[in-house]
Amino acid sequence: MAAPIKFGVGQSVLRKEDDVLIRGKGRYTDDYAPHAALRCLMLRSPHAHAKYTIDVSRARALPGVALILTADDVGDLGNLPCLFNLETDPFTGPPYPILAKDEVRHVGDAIAFVVAETIDQARDAIEAIDVKWTPLPAVTGVVNAVKQGAPLVWADKPGNVLFDVSIGDKAATEAAFAKAHAVAEISIVNPRVVASFMETRAAVCEYDAKRDHLTLTVGSQGSHRLRDILCQNVLNIPTDKMRVICPDVGGGFGTKLFPYREYALMAVAARKLKKAVKWAADRSEHFMGDAQGRDNVTTAKMALAEDGKFLAMDCDLMGDMGAYLSTFGPYIPHGGAGMLPGLYDIQAFHCRVRTIFTNSVPVDAYRGAGRPEAAYVIERLVDACARKLDMTPDAIRRKNFIQPKALPYKTATGKIYDSGDFAAHLKRAMEIANWKEFPKRAKAAKKQGLVRGIGLASYVEICGVMGEETANVRLDPNGDVTVLIGTQSSGQGHQTAYAQIVAEQFGLPPERVHIRQGDTDEIATGLGTGGSASIPTGGVCVERATGELGKKLKEVAAQALEASAGDLEISAGAIRIAGTDRTISFADLAKRPGADPSKMNGSATFASADGTYPNGTHLAEVEIDPATGTIKIVNYVIVDDFGKTLNPLLLAGQVHGGAMQGIGQALMEQVIYGAGDGQLVTGTYMDYALPRAADGPAFVFETHNVPCKTNPLGVKGAGEAGAIGSCPAIVNAIVEGLWREYKIDHIDMPATPERVWIAINEHHRRHSL
Repeated sequence: MAAPIKFGVGQSVLRKEDDVLIRGKGRYTDDYAPHAALRCLMLRSPHAHAKYTIDVSRARALPGVALILTADDVGDLGNLPCLFNLETDPFTGPPYPILAKDEVRHVGDAIAFVVAETIDQARDAIEAIDVKWTPLPAVTGVVNAVKQGAPLVWADKPGNVLFDVSIGDKAATEAAFAKAHAVAEISIVNPRVVASFMETRAAVCEYDAKRDHLTLTVGSQGSHRLRDILCQNVLNIPTDKMRVICPDVGGGFGTKLFPYREYALMAVAARKLKKAVKWAADRSEHFMGDAQGRDNVTTAKMALAEDGKFLAMDCDLMGDMGAYLSTFGPYIPHGGAGMLPGLYDIQAFHCRVRTIFTNSVPVDAYRGAGRPEAAYVIERLVDACARKLDMTPDAIRRKNFIQPKALPYKTATGKIYDSGDFAAHLKRAMEIANWKEFPKRAKAAKKQGLVRGIGLASYVEICGVMGEETANVRLDPNGDVTVLIGTQSSGQGHQTAYAQIVAEQFGLPPERVHIRQGDTDEIATGLGTGGSASIPTGGVCVERATGELGKKLKEVAAQALEASAGDLEISAGAIRIAGTDRTISFADLAKRPGADPSKMNGSATFASADGTYPNGTHLAEVEIDPATGTIKIVNYVIVDDFGKTLNPLLLAGQVHGGAMQGIGQALMEQVIYGAGDGQLVTGTYMDYALPRAADGPAFVFETHNVPCKTNPLGVKGAGEAGAIGSCPAIVNAIVEGLWREYKIDHIDMPATPERVWIAINEHHRRHSL
């Protein structure tokens, strides 16, 4: 067997991106400051639901004010589109206008856009705009929104329901429940969260009057999709009239994938004023203006045989859409519902899915996009099943896991799992965590007045189904290689990962491989990055395009070396006649007189219709202080199946980061709106808690990879997995401890110290009566 390439696939190559970023040389959108760019601000509603009239005449007359746009000024623009609909039950969504006209529907709804010479002058103009408000009844939370007589967000949406559909076989599910030995049931809340990326959204828009052409520099997860939606759906201009450039992007988590109102308004302003305009959100705007995540309320039941076998699963899921439909908003709960059966052999399944309007910020994809919500439901339910039958959580999982010999396996929702060994990663996680010795640790903790809990979550998700991606790999004149691809890094490490794929075939060190992303003029097409698709889809493109370029270079080298192309091999950036010392370097190939330019590049396109199904087990051990409700994570083990590891360091970083986001949601993160007035209570980090390093455990992470059979590289997406397995593992651990000590069998996320303390003290109160 040949020795692995030093910088190739499977090697722990250090991130080539980091040197620039650590030195403060990164170039983010807000670092871009074209000469004399005007500054922009948005005027947002302080009410959750209200009628309004607006007068901007005084503000327009203030010094430095260049332009103020209201709904009347942008009536010719299209609405922000929703790019999802149901094939069987099509729905009509309400308009999502670039500026709300006459009526606002959530705190932070946009009503005016101010452009001025300085940011302070823009603020003065915002304060000078005269708005008269007539507050209207508001409703927040799906449970409240579907109640009889609840205020309507949209008059033509009775009951605040967008759609009410079923997935699966209701009749078969009911029949199985009728024969069940026992039924386990849970009702859980998956709280709304804010996508707290480090770099807030920002943009710069420039206009070339001679070409009637716009250039939008923006921190996004995909330049092409953003350009196409803005041009085709909103601005009504040809796509060749706009260039979108994405520089360094400081985090995205799904939320930066979508078009937003500011980008369209900046395009209008730049064209009207024939000047560059610049906008950057402050953190409060991020809370009020960016799509938020999760926010499901689910009731789930499992029909059980006497031996613990799962017979059928029935769910009722309500997903909060907020006041408008964000780009993929309705897809998140509907698509996520397809993953509710998890890793289990459940023959009969049914789920009612309702999408509900509330007077709140729109909800859309957030790291995992429906799959974390599904994993949380099934893994909480499986533990409830174990308690119902007095089985251990590991035993009931092993009893019901889909067996390796059953793969490929088609679930009751139509998903086809191609590969995996689910009991194996469960077993390994338990071995690492020393599961058998847990009772001793729990006993020792109790002597100190503490309650230990231990919990499992074995998850599966679908990813890599964004669509078709193309990569171009070219040989540069100096012998380096440049990759052009339409994915977009927002911290994942694409520069390093793609360089390793090239290195696997060419033997070039990472510094000689250059990755170009995020420019619609330089790169013809692109999906952007989302749904853990960059390596399962983009990586395949890079691998195949590199292979195509290698074949072409061998053809050129064959002439130079006077040899057959079949006798040549590529190594260390040169082509050699196998078994000899006769070589020609890439640089010399590129410089050959009369070299055909078409021989200096390779291209490949790939799309995965089947997707990939990463899976794994998270195991958490927690310590609960009954006196304060404080929870400490004392042990955390992750064993994942990602098919194949491209770079162990990058992979560990992705898994750790995702798991910390899940831990944040499990223990502290929650967007809260006032029940009566719809006010955003958690509008800053003074009120919205994020996990710090001290809140996280020392992760123990391993892989138990089974190559993916539907992906040419054998890989399964990894970017979202950490956020999918972590929430149920943490909460299952908390509930295990509370159940063993107090017979408390439920707590909702976030399991804050207050909630835990209240639950324990309510138990004491009940038992003292």
